Amino acid sequence: MSRDDAVRIESESADGVLRIVLDRPAAKNALTPAAVRAIIEALEGAARDDALRAVLVASAGPDFCAGADVVSANAAGQERPRPGRLQRRTALEAHRLVELLTTVQLPVVCAVRGAAAGLGCQLALAADFTVAADTATFWEPFIARGFTPDSGASWLLPRLVGVARARELLLLGEKLSGARAAEWGMIHRAVPDADLDGAAEELVSRLAQGPTVALGLAKTTLQSGLTLSLTETMAKEALALELSVRSEDFREGLAAFRERRKPEFKGR
Repeated sequence: MSRDDAVRIESESADGVLRIVLDRPAAKNALTPAAVRAIIEALEGAARDDALRAVLVASAGPDFCAGADVVSANAAGQERPRPGRLQRRTALEAHRLVELLTTVQLPVVCAVRGAAAGLGCQLALAADFTVAADTATFWEPFIARGFTPDSGASWLLPRLVGVARARELLLLGEKLSGARAAEWGMIHRAVPDADLDGAAEELVSRLAQGPTVALGLAKTTLQSGLTLSLTETMAKEALALELSVRSEDFREGLAAFRERRKPEFKGR
């Protein structure tokens, strides 16, 4: 286990799950630049670690994440940054983090209770499966604060909930409960607060016991298919198929089918 001041990274080879726990509850788990970099490093490491088979992003305290820590990033008394600094840093920090969540070839589960705002909301949207408490709050606060959306909000939301609802969230700043977010198809599922941890752990355990190679490749084709033509997507699928049928898990899946039993995938 490793730790940044605001995040705990727990890598368990026994169950194959990388757990990323936002752990700065006094600040509603707002993410400092250092915390963002720590999560990026953990995800990049997970992509290279054959023992890992799924990722869980969770939080300590009553809130998931209030977004990027603007107060920390613009501390009083600091010299005014030169023009372009925000544009340069965002691409390597918040934007890189969201990109990794959508492209890492491991299934990502996100557990949300309390507030998920700004970058915190985008973490939930970028995960493959987000389970939230019924009473959680999803909010895009950008316009209310006088600036424009970032961290992929204007790309993720229209694809999840449609353009009209994305306008409600991004231009009007409407807040959504966890229950309503599930109704809109913005997240995977909403559950009572008391059931959240168990539901998230059950889901990530199920994914970690799946055929990791096939899951990762299927995730890649799903993501690329959002912007490619049908012909281009089917070409990607053919390549993914070629790779997945060479895996040990494919052979195990066939054997289990012939023997009428549940497959025991090893992630290889």
